[in-house]
Amino acid sequence: MIDVTYLILVGVEALKEYLALHVITCLVPAFFLAGAIASLMSKESLLKYLGKGAKRYISYAIAATSGCLLAVCSCTVLPLFAGIYRRGAGIGPATAFLYSAPAINILAIVYTAQALGYDIGVARALAAILLSVIIGLGMVFVFERGTMLDESDEIDTSKSPVQSVDVRRGRPNYTLPAIFMLLIAILVIGPSKLSWGTKLPILMPLIILTAALSSKWLTKDEQREWMHETWFLIKMIVPILLAGVFIAGIIIDLIPIWVIQTYLGGNSLTSNAIASVSGALMYIATLTEVPIVGMLMRSGMGRGPALTLLLAGPALSLPNMIVIGRAMGAKKTFMYVLLVVIMAIISGVMFGYMIGM
Repeated sequence: MIDVTYLILVGVEALKEYLALHVITCLVPAFFLAGAIASLMSKESLLKYLGKGAKRYISYAIAATSGCLLAVCSCTVLPLFAGIYRRGAGIGPATAFLYSAPAINILAIVYTAQALGYDIGVARALAAILLSVIIGLGMVFVFERGTMLDESDEIDTSKSPVQSVDVRRGRPNYTLPAIFMLLIAILVIGPSKLSWGTKLPILMPLIILTAALSSKWLTKDEQREWMHETWFLIKMIVPILLAGVFIAGIIIDLIPIWVIQTYLGGNSLTSNAIASVSGALMYIATLTEVPIVGMLMRSGMGRGPALTLLLAGPALSLPNMIVIGRAMGAKKTFMYVLLVVIMAIISGVMFGYMIGM
């Protein structure tokens, strides 16, 4: 008979460990950065370059890295994908964006590096970018061969709408990049392994400088929108994240360690395949994949399958597949899912091989 009280205590302990290690130094600055990205960067200007008329090297570069700029989760990306696809975005850039946007969410990447190790964090970011391009090109190869635009048909995207907006406001073009760099510095130093006696004298001037420059360079409306977006992200993500950590602690305790070690241990093709397929089928809310993978790793999951799950899980789920299917049809959805699962497996095997050398 299952002891419910014991399981609740297990979940509470997992939650306490998570709150102590990650919230103040990691997630709080990450939420401020994500809020700034969501409010100060123009999504319309960014998504404009994903259309069929855009230069291919520009469209794929933006599609593969836009997750860091848009800070969207696996749920938020679906309406954005449907919108740009219906407005004429090519199947390649559109699916590259669909995969990469939640996969390289700035919150998820930072949290992954801090909680699971910088090797997995960096591997996840680089693999997500590379895989998104490969998946996009794979979709083009299957469904749009012979329909690629000539270079003469491509639109001119050399002018940046973001820069022109800053010029009209009468402020230098470097203002927003400077604020973002300060926020990134705070985000990197805050969760670092440095002692508080060392990093506190560094963090305080950075925080004060960020606040002062934001007050000087940003309008009241921009500051208000920044705080609004930050609070919106906190309300949207934190409750689900904490619930996910609590439930993950219970689930991991219920799974026998020998099962994890047998089917997800090591770096075999089978263990990576199981991680990829299970990640594709499960619904994993934003950021909850990190504590889930962390607990699985502590129970014996290999680092290769761990990366595989991180690459497949946030990008796919059964509800996600249904929405994508409605947007671009069953055949294209099946091919997209197949490419994600296969590429995640290959990435996990390669990563496990490299760290094992």
